[in-house]
Amino acid sequence: MSNGDDGDGANEADTDAESTPEGGADVPAADADAVGDRLDSVEEALEDAETEADLDAIDADLDAIEEAVEALEPDDEDEENEEAADLRDRLDSLRDDVASQRGPYAEDVTEIIETAADTVETTEWTEDGELEVIPAVEEFLDTAGSQLVETFEPDSDEMGDLAAELRTVSEIVADTDLDADEDAETIETLLEAGESLETALDDAEEWDDLLVREQLDAQGFYDPLDPENRKDFPAEWNAVKLHEKAYKDGDEEAVEMILLGLEKFESDFMEENVLDSLERIAPPEATEDLLAMAEKRNKQAIRILGRIGAEEALDTIEEYVEGGDVALRKVTLRAIGAIGQERSTQVVADQLVDDDAEVRSTAARALGLIGDTRAIDPLADVLAEDDADEVRASAAWALNAIGTERAREAAADYADDRAYLVQVEAEKAAESTSA
Repeated sequence: MSNGDDGDGANEADTDAESTPEGGADVPAADADAVGDRLDSVEEALEDAETEADLDAIDADLDAIEEAVEALEPDDEDEENEEAADLRDRLDSLRDDVASQRGPYAEDVTEIIETAADTVETTEWTEDGELEVIPAVEEFLDTAGSQLVETFEPDSDEMGDLAAELRTVSEIVADTDLDADEDAETIETLLEAGESLETALDDAEEWDDLLVREQLDAQGFYDPLDPENRKDFPAEWNAVKLHEKAYKDGDEEAVEMILLGLEKFESDFMEENVLDSLERIAPPEATEDLLAMAEKRNKQAIRILGRIGAEEALDTIEEYVEGGDVALRKVTLRAIGAIGQERSTQVVADQLVDDDAEVRSTAARALGLIGDTRAIDPLADVLAEDDADEVRASAAWALNAIGTERAREAAADYADDRAYLVQVEAEKAAESTSA
């Protein structure tokens, strides 16, 4: 009985060894083979698949097979099983093949059209580039019209109108509700036409494709130069000066060329020369470009905005009257004074008590330029109490600049002042008052 029990136990152990892998690391060959056979069947079905419904069925089969693969994989992530890993790789590869065989869909067409429309409308094309874009868009519209039984004609050859018509095509494609199976040929044709348009737009010439000098030359920046002065170095500097002269002579469009140089030149030398030119002529047309520079605290840009009298700059530069950069504060106060809007009176008057005498002096003169009578009393206080004579002289000058009788009387009281500059301003005020 004992021998019989031993024999039975041995047979039972042998059976367990075949069905339960040691440590769970090895997959029973029969199970792995069965999963492999199922994957073989899916591969054959995928080769024969023709519709989205066929692919849906294959995806369902793969979901079921994945459960079988997961059952074969070791529970311990640190353990490895080559057969299970190979099955997982085959499963993942088949899922990728199913995904790549799907479509295309109407959504793919609308996406490529919308992207093309944005490119047409937002890209800065050269003249040659536009001549390449127009026929490419027209060709696509013709193809789309034949497939959708519609007529697509942009209002003009302007880039905005071309883009608008492309978006019309996109809307109709979306509304038509094309089926990936029943309308496969139409979708394929539209997608191929869209890809051809995309390629044509990539190949069309845009300004960014050209070097800076080529861009400037193409846009007429160098037109004022003749063979003689083009030899001078640098030609860009000469061109800026000639455009400046043209602006002074009444050619308002000449400033566009100067601003073009400001946009394109990448050297500090040329930027400085362009800004110097703008400061000499102070063209209102430069306000937007200078505001962008003022937002980066460019002192010369702020100064020019003051010369222009750009009220729209105040929202930006009024923030700069306080802080640690004295030079920036002084430039800003002068610019605010030159702009001369009473809205800035309080912002400037607050600087009359600053620790820095130069800031106080500049603020006083800015108040004089603004001319707001609300500043008379603060300026009179400065004239009476400030320790720095140059600040008091600026306050007296500002009272004269405001010019009302009360302002001049406040300054005239200091004709015998200890500071000569204050005396001078007081005498001017007294003369104006007596007259």
